[in-house]
Amino acid sequence: MQEISGLTAEVERWVTIRRRVSDTLELLDLSEGDGDQALRDGLWTEAEQVSQEVDHQEFELILSGPHDRDPAILALHAGAGGTDSQDFCQILMRMYLRWAERNGFKTEILDSLRGQEAGYKSVTIGVQGPYAYGYLSAERGVHRLVRLSPFDEAHRRHTSFVLVEAMPEISSDIEVNIQPDDLRVDVFRASGAGGQHVQKNSTAVRITHVPTGIVVECQNERSQVQNREVALRILRGRLYDMEQQKLEEEQASLKGKHVTAGWGNQIRSYVLHPYHMVKDLRTDYETGNTTAVLDGDIQGFIEAYLKSEIGHTPAPAAER
Repeated sequence: MQEISGLTAEVERWVTIRRRVSDTLELLDLSEGDGDQALRDGLWTEAEQVSQEVDHQEFELILSGPHDRDPAILALHAGAGGTDSQDFCQILMRMYLRWAERNGFKTEILDSLRGQEAGYKSVTIGVQGPYAYGYLSAERGVHRLVRLSPFDEAHRRHTSFVLVEAMPEISSDIEVNIQPDDLRVDVFRASGAGGQHVQKNSTAVRITHVPTGIVVECQNERSQVQNREVALRILRGRLYDMEQQKLEEEQASLKGKHVTAGWGNQIRSYVLHPYHMVKDLRTDYETGNTTAVLDGDIQGFIEAYLKSEIGHTPAPAAER
């Protein structure tokens, strides 16, 4: 029923576009010769809006992977850079939440671990909506921030890193083989920043998938049962993503392409000093409007990367 609902909505969008095109052409025919400039200006505006909608719909045809239409689980992990990296993790969290809001996606903070001084050591976000995973898969990798550190008394320039992971939220009807005997479940008391607000009951859950060593924690929900359910959702996504990456690495190896993953392979740099620029190192897409990017305006970066992945020419660099 969910698939039917999604396909029906997609067809309806194309039907609506066709109807708007037809109505605009009819009004254009009626307006010829009557000299009504206001009407013609309105038709021109409508034509531009329809054109933009068609471009958007055509772009989504690129997202044809098996789970591109699915909801996503986005995980951010502070890396090298100490407190600055934890603050950068919070900055990126806000950026992705604002991007989701701009594009009509619903978000939920599934789990978070605050830093001792500022920001977050890690954040896990659920993103619900059509093509959420397809879009956010473009954000996987190491993100790098260069700025004058607000946590340095000498106000020196610091470089910090955050690892971004994107996984599809796998529905229960898709088989991901998780054997109960492969899981080690630990419960502990949830705590706030700096160990404050410790709960009296052990509601937080840590699940370790023994064969792979993957560890998932959740302490945001009020009950142990809820935290366990959320942790299993995240674990399913991680296991599926791990298998997909193995397959991609095997295919890349057969093609002779060297694939590496880990720190030092940043995909994007956010430079706030000595100049302002955000640049994607995979596509060379860049912009000098760092404020807009950190406020969620990252669609250009996402589309440039997705187009480059299917052999399209990346979008031109944004105007500095």
